[in-house]
Amino acid sequence: MNRKVSTEKAPKPVGPYSQAVKAGQFLFVSGQLAIDPKQGKIVEGNIEQQTILIMENIKAILQTARYTIDDIVISTVYLSSMALFSEFNSTYGGYFKHEFPARVTVGVELPPRALVEISVTAYKE
Repeated sequence: MNRKVSTEKAPKPVGPYSQAVKAGQFLFVSGQLAIDPKQGKIVEGNIEQQTILIMENIKAILQTARYTIDDIVISTVYLSSMALFSEFNSTYGGYFKHEFPARVTVGVELPPRALVEISVTAYKE
């Protein structure tokens, strides 16, 4: 049985999708842009600032479903330019205290002012 996960502490979906869906022991978190949950708009900022906001939004979604960052098994990262890879990596890596999850990183065209989008899948026994 699938269960939709939603929190006011993360941005509301801007399309026909859920913030996250729990399926069995997996939690699939939709791609998150650097959107301020209170304003509902992409924040201006550099790759570090946008990555921090996205990761904090992901943490809020995980916590609502009773998961943590440590439960993330894979993340998919979309960068507006692969030239941002090194700076992104430094900030993103700081969120993981134990082992790093698997990851895919690709360069893509993102909405205006968005430098990065991140989706994650978490698993909890």
